[in-house]
Amino acid sequence: MIPKLKLFLLVTVCLSFFHAGLHAQENGTIRGIVRDSTSQEVLPFSTVMIKELGTGTSTNNRGYFVITSVPANRSYTVIVSYIGFKSKQVTVKVVADKVTDLEIFLIPSKIQLQEIEQVGQFVKAENTPSVSTTTISAKELNSIPKGVETDVLRSLVTLPGVQSTGDVSAKFNVRGGENNQNLIMLDGMPIYYPFHAIGLFSVVDPDVISSVEFFRGGYPSNYGRALSSVLKIVTKEGNKNRFAGNFSASLLSLKGLIEGPIPNGSFYFSGRKSTSNNILKKFVDQNELPVEFYDASLKLNFSHPSFFAGSKFTLQGLFSEDNLNFSKPTDPDYRWSNKILGLKIFSVGTDALTLDFGIVYSQYINSISQKQSTIKPKENEIDDFTISTDFSYTMSSKDEINLGIDLKYLKTKLFLENRFGFRSDVGASGLSSNAYVGYKFLQISDIGIDLGTRFNIASAAAKGDFFEPRINVSYSPIPQLIFKAASGIYQQDITTISDEREVLSLFDPVIIIPEELPKSKAVHHIVGMTLKLTTAFSIETEGYYKNIISAPTYNEEKVLFSDPDLLESKGEAYGGEIQTKYRSNLFDFSTSYSINWAFKEVNGIKYAPRFDSRHNLNLSFTLHLPADFEFSANWVYNSGHPFTKQLGYYQKLSLDNFLDDYRTYQLLFPVRYFDLKNSSVLPDYHRLDLILSKTLNLSFVNLHFDISAINTYNRKNIFYFDQTSGERVNMLPFLLTGTIKAEL
Repeated sequence: MIPKLKLFLLVTVCLSFFHAGLHAQENGTIRGIVRDSTSQEVLPFSTVMIKELGTGTSTNNRGYFVITSVPANRSYTVIVSYIGFKSKQVTVKVVADKVTDLEIFLIPSKIQLQEIEQVGQFVKAENTPSVSTTTISAKELNSIPKGVETDVLRSLVTLPGVQSTGDVSAKFNVRGGENNQNLIMLDGMPIYYPFHAIGLFSVVDPDVISSVEFFRGGYPSNYGRALSSVLKIVTKEGNKNRFAGNFSASLLSLKGLIEGPIPNGSFYFSGRKSTSNNILKKFVDQNELPVEFYDASLKLNFSHPSFFAGSKFTLQGLFSEDNLNFSKPTDPDYRWSNKILGLKIFSVGTDALTLDFGIVYSQYINSISQKQSTIKPKENEIDDFTISTDFSYTMSSKDEINLGIDLKYLKTKLFLENRFGFRSDVGASGLSSNAYVGYKFLQISDIGIDLGTRFNIASAAAKGDFFEPRINVSYSPIPQLIFKAASGIYQQDITTISDEREVLSLFDPVIIIPEELPKSKAVHHIVGMTLKLTTAFSIETEGYYKNIISAPTYNEEKVLFSDPDLLESKGEAYGGEIQTKYRSNLFDFSTSYSINWAFKEVNGIKYAPRFDSRHNLNLSFTLHLPADFEFSANWVYNSGHPFTKQLGYYQKLSLDNFLDDYRTYQLLFPVRYFDLKNSSVLPDYHRLDLILSKTLNLSFVNLHFDISAINTYNRKNIFYFDQTSGERVNMLPFLLTGTIKAEL
């Protein structure tokens, strides 16, 4: 497969350069950036169309776009549109073999679908392959009913192919993959534990989010080190026009944000602090959950035409900490913390070349303090220092070349203490390096091919394949219809040691996969179709097959100290998904349905993992009301998850102290015995969430109010069966929450 892939890539590149040479003098390039006029924030995924040609493109997550192969020596009308903003027309003169730069500012308005329809019946679909990819805007995040706070991670479970095993945690599984097979990045910086309040919601403040891209599979070669999915969160730059801020309060926390201009740039600073944990009892069956947390994030942007013209320098950080301190001395205490710092340089060349350079440090610490409990103290730490460089070049033929390389130093610590009080460090460290090259064949308007591979130059510990070849293809026979497919190999060298039997895991150590095990490896195969019936209504369907060739798993049968903590497992997952979206100036409506099968095999035993759920259905509705009111409803249904049923118990004779003068009955203790692993299924899950929002615009401040009703009809969804008492423990009951937010 590899020699043929190399030959195909070589021929494609050569033909493309030949094509580019023939047409370079006949065409020009339009390049630009789209911004919000009120703050100069970029508007990602805006629609950009050349009226006279009937073709167009979309801005990327930086608000940046490039249109090549535009016939030269003519003037064109460029029309830019973005939901919630007034469309704008700009006249531009294209010169042969030159790049024409634009900076376009859009004015906010109410959602006006008619205004968008005036752009044209259908803009020719951009032929860049995009398989299993979803973009989420900040506005869409705020329309999703809140558990307690608006959260980017909880929004993902409304998408097809994404499962969650309970209300208490925002951890998610994608298409049969473990929750430790998802890569979560904040502006390209990895977050190893992105959760607050034992997993209830994310450490990323939604007020700083500009856009979200979520890849459920089949992602191209520039994304690596993840077996199942990639979540790419891009933050905003900060208001460049004036100083602004907001303050909000919920039943759980207080938070605030300040942003504004600085000389030749902008900044923002955001902070959040817990104020009460009483509401958390609702999520854990009225048990005590004394969590205290905070997070803080900052970002500084700088650019100047006389200092590396065309470049933007960004310095940012994210800091978070959670402490779970129980009042009883017999209960252990827990701590989680993140420290993330990054320096980024983004540069646009004189032609269609961009450079993205970054230096990132990410640290995660998780610890258990024993106190007077029987739980032994533990501590886990991972330090990640990464230097990366990415290049992208758009040729006059419309084809793109993407390549990059990173150098990553990883160091993990895992301190464990045995029953005799001896403390050991089973951590590891090492240097790893990945490179990638990708070629997007886009010169034929109806066909798009994204062909690439990753190169595993060096590994920190576990060994894997040197190549990770991938291909994405799209074909659009008519503007309204796109067929697409993807296939590729994906590897991962970091994992967490987690026990699937734990209902709520409070210690998930992150480690480098040891040398005695292979790297995690999976193969994705995806086919799909997107049908845009009107500018307002679209249908998307996909089928997938994922072969998990190897992945480390917790050794549940470990008895002796010499037994390994991790075993090699394999598995497979397959299914189908369909998603519909309708958007109008009166209401938005979306549906998503998926049917899934997932299997895991350890030591020759094959079973369904705990997160497997056969049917998943999500219905979302948002009504835009007069007087700045908005009403949203979300109904979700999931088939029951597998679990291991307890069949009973028997009395076992303990001879640990057989020399002592005890009667025989005093040496008996109960031992539980179980059915086959995950051979039973819990009852189905469903619930209805509602949210009512109101915006009040005053002369000096904008006030936002919302009230959320979670599990409106008080469905008693089961969480688990207590193995000691056999009692049923339910998930979140009916919950009424609210937030208030003031924007200056």
